Amino acid sequence: MKHLAILGTASDVGKSVVATALCRIFSNAGIDVVPFKAQNMSNNSGVTASGLEMGWAQIVQAQACRVLPEADMNPVLLKPDSDTGAQVVLQGKVCADRKARDYFSDTSRWSAAAFESLERLMEKHDLVVIEGAGSCAEMNLYDRDFVNFRTARKADAAVILVADIDRGGVFAQVAGTLALLPSEDRAMVRGIVVNRFRGDISLFEDGVSLLEGLTGLPVLGVIPYFRGFTIDAEDAVPLSSAVDPSRGPAKGKIGIAALYFPHISNFTDLAPLQEEPAVDLHYLHYPKPLDGYKALILPGSKNVRWDLEWLFSTGWKEPLLDFRRRGGIIMGICGGFQMLGSSVDDPCGVEGNPGTSAGLGLLPVTTVLEREKMLCNAAGVICGTDIRVNGYEIHMGRTSVPSNLSPLIRVLDRNPTAEADDDGAWSEDGTVFGTYFHGFFDHPSAKSWFLSMLDSNYRAQDAGKAARDVYELLADHFSRHLDLDSVFRLVGYSPVSCPGSDEAL
Repeated sequence: MKHLAILGTASDVGKSVVATALCRIFSNAGIDVVPFKAQNMSNNSGVTASGLEMGWAQIVQAQACRVLPEADMNPVLLKPDSDTGAQVVLQGKVCADRKARDYFSDTSRWSAAAFESLERLMEKHDLVVIEGAGSCAEMNLYDRDFVNFRTARKADAAVILVADIDRGGVFAQVAGTLALLPSEDRAMVRGIVVNRFRGDISLFEDGVSLLEGLTGLPVLGVIPYFRGFTIDAEDAVPLSSAVDPSRGPAKGKIGIAALYFPHISNFTDLAPLQEEPAVDLHYLHYPKPLDGYKALILPGSKNVRWDLEWLFSTGWKEPLLDFRRRGGIIMGICGGFQMLGSSVDDPCGVEGNPGTSAGLGLLPVTTVLEREKMLCNAAGVICGTDIRVNGYEIHMGRTSVPSNLSPLIRVLDRNPTAEADDDGAWSEDGTVFGTYFHGFFDHPSAKSWFLSMLDSNYRAQDAGKAARDVYELLADHFSRHLDLDSVFRLVGYSPVSCPGSDEAL
């Protein structure tokens, strides 16, 4: 089979969602398909079964393919820790910290590892769905860009170009991108997908004809916005999220605020709360009184000391402490847990210049940042209950908890060896707690435990009702708006019925 590359006219045009949809569509057709992105820049990452780190978008795509995530699916992961620098995770392991100028001065090391991973995937699987990065026509980086056309050429892949009509200027996006490409790359583009259409799709029929006339390429689909379900975002809080709203929580809802750190990481930890009908979740940059909120969450951070300084300098400390005095619940996850303590010490300069930063002092714990990163999948129960918690740990710090302080989670296993250990901490009055478990709210019972703490009237939705498979919903949505026959012909396969339907293929 011929492999397929999903490249974009710009960042955030929806490449990862298009790739995810196609992964499930191809999987539904019985094809042995896997995802691949040579380089991902994101602080939203996860841990594989073998204890390696990779970008969350490719974990999502692997789930859509019904395969276990492997670090080869995202061999280069850049985790920004400043405006100009990032930690480099190579084939699942931290290997370096680089300033952008140094990283891009010579990408041969990174591209060699990426193509090695790609070769392994192509040897083991029939079809690789490749996702590009940013715009595939960034001419100032073209000679160093190994994520877009160089990867597509390496895989001899057919290229689909994705554009975002919701941004406006879709004709300029597509025609301009194609005009900039060298002829050999331009020849690899086999079709166009117009993403994020709003309104009456029939009104764009003349637009399709214009695009095809301008480019000589078929428009393979015009994809409307999908509603009623969500797919985890790749590297930024979803556009649909409420960020610094002028109003407080909606009446009758459980109001939850989350601090939107400059270096926020693993924000998908909060996705189960955002999707909960009973919850009104707001991300907050700017300090404000927290009237009406039941809980405040400090999420993960890729640069804890920097974000702590931001928290103090912007004036968040007093509203936060006042919220606690009035009985509000405060929870910290990973870096947010570290911030709740009395200090964060970085003797090796893991996150910048060596030194110690004062924490919020809401928990009597101390954290020391270390060079070796903790990477594992983990499971346990909330202390004093039989409520199950499944999650994963990604952190450079080790937090010391006094023996007289209650842990939050009794750890049962890690990767997946049985282990008797504790995680997190809980204040004596029960209003402040923290954990290193990313994915804490993913398990329905843990989410229900938390929301019941905030509102005794909360009742979970019928647990016996089968959860909707969002990948099936996504595949069905795309199947109704894509020219599937043409898409399948690009990879050398003809479906006998519509992928995403209940019929056998």
